[in-house]
Amino acid sequence: MGLFVRAIPRKNLIAITAGVLLVGVPLVAFDFWLGGLIDRQGRAEVETSAKRAVALAESRVSTVVGALDDLAARGIDSCDPAHIKAMQIAVFQTIPIKELSIVGPDGQTVCTDLGLPLGVRNIVASEPLSGAAGYSLDVVQVANEQQMVRLRRTSGNGPSAIAALVPAVLFIPQVTSQGGQFSANARIDTPGGISLAKANQPVAASDDLLIGKARSDKYGLGVEIAMSRDHAIANSSDLKWLGLFATGAIVLVVAVLGWIMPRRDAGNPVAALEAALEAGEFVPYYQPIVDIRSGQLRGAEVLVRWRKADGTLVLPGSFIPLAESSGLILDMTRDLMRRVCVEAGPAIGRRPGLKIAFNFAGQLFSNKSIVKDVRNIFFGSEIKLSQVVLELTERDPIENFTETRQVIAALQGLGVRIAIDDVGTGHSGLSYMLKLGVDIIKIDKMFVDAIGTDRNSTTIVETLVDLALNMRMDVVAEGVENFEQVIHLRELGIRSAQGYVFAPPLPGSAFLQLIEALDPLPVADEKPAGLRNRATAA
Repeated sequence: MGLFVRAIPRKNLIAITAGVLLVGVPLVAFDFWLGGLIDRQGRAEVETSAKRAVALAESRVSTVVGALDDLAARGIDSCDPAHIKAMQIAVFQTIPIKELSIVGPDGQTVCTDLGLPLGVRNIVASEPLSGAAGYSLDVVQVANEQQMVRLRRTSGNGPSAIAALVPAVLFIPQVTSQGGQFSANARIDTPGGISLAKANQPVAASDDLLIGKARSDKYGLGVEIAMSRDHAIANSSDLKWLGLFATGAIVLVVAVLGWIMPRRDAGNPVAALEAALEAGEFVPYYQPIVDIRSGQLRGAEVLVRWRKADGTLVLPGSFIPLAESSGLILDMTRDLMRRVCVEAGPAIGRRPGLKIAFNFAGQLFSNKSIVKDVRNIFFGSEIKLSQVVLELTERDPIENFTETRQVIAALQGLGVRIAIDDVGTGHSGLSYMLKLGVDIIKIDKMFVDAIGTDRNSTTIVETLVDLALNMRMDVVAEGVENFEQVIHLRELGIRSAQGYVFAPPLPGSAFLQLIEALDPLPVADEKPAGLRNRATAA
């Protein structure tokens, strides 16, 4: 029997056409209203960005002024070795400062905390710092043409001054108020018109710009943010999509929506992450941590990998930033901890000396519910809470130190230890060490690579180790790749390390084999878990 398609009656076509036209009128009106709303939101975003930029600049300047005042109060005003040492510690403790120096009467640098050859330093412009007596603000260009802002405090004991260099880029916001990447033209100027910092995005001459301005009451710094209207609309695309979806639901049948939505989600990277998380495709890999004095296994850092259905293995740098910005990082981290409990829990739990470390994004430490999550996940596991280490990563600066410190204290109250990852390379300097009360610091591979060849890196590591010991913290060196580095680390007093010289990140099965090889249990301890639990209960 032949197949045929029945023609749609003419009257039905007329009805459909009339219905589309009737719905089109309110759709056009809604789109006009929505466009106005998006425009207002864009203007509000630009104004908010300008105010945030002023607050950021004020905070940077106040932090630096406070550090310089403290050094001046202690009489730090020369190139004496003791004064250089004090400046080195101050740089570590103060987030924005990249260099402290002693400056002569002509404004030229005499010496720095780094003790390196000075290179080219051109003073582009200078003026007194409004709102801070005795301070000058300089714009300095270094050898690589990078623009730096220098705050200079005149010494009361002579013509010399102590000064701090801050990268100009630190005065410009890096993220929007919604947590996305900052993408706009931005300029910050002094009261005298000196340009401190700029962030330029390509803008066509025909672009319609939204402009926001703000000025610091404390230091007189002025900020101007300019964003194209098209970019502001793109930032509000989620609102526009929801509005169109709600209106479209009036005229589209459920079958049509069912045909459209899967295809829309197929190109949505966040939806792909959600699907992978639901399918259990994010798996733990284990980077062993070794005692470099005894050779014993101390534990492991858990690193996530995305093992796709086709067997492809994706490294975390390709998906972790999206997981953080989309809010999926919390579910991903909880899922990873549960997987480790199931996969490696019995082996780790029977060896109380082993520690298992998890990377925690900074936003998780501002979420008080994470304390309950960690307790519930490990309460029913063979891994004790005292064996758990949570590593604070530095991709984003901590916005609220008080709240973060409270969460860290609550986790430590459970027995969990807190570590700072990649110390010295992120937003923190050493302020996280001093303010958050952590238990462990992890020295970044950048410093480990330079040990033995770069005197300054060796000095930095020595300072870190001394501070850690004085503050009763443990130290772990990351990215160790050869035995010469191991020898240098031993000489510097470091005991724990991880890196390819010991083992690469291992899948669960290989890591469990490594545990059994390096830390075998007595035969008597190999009885089934159920029998051990009953014996303990008895």
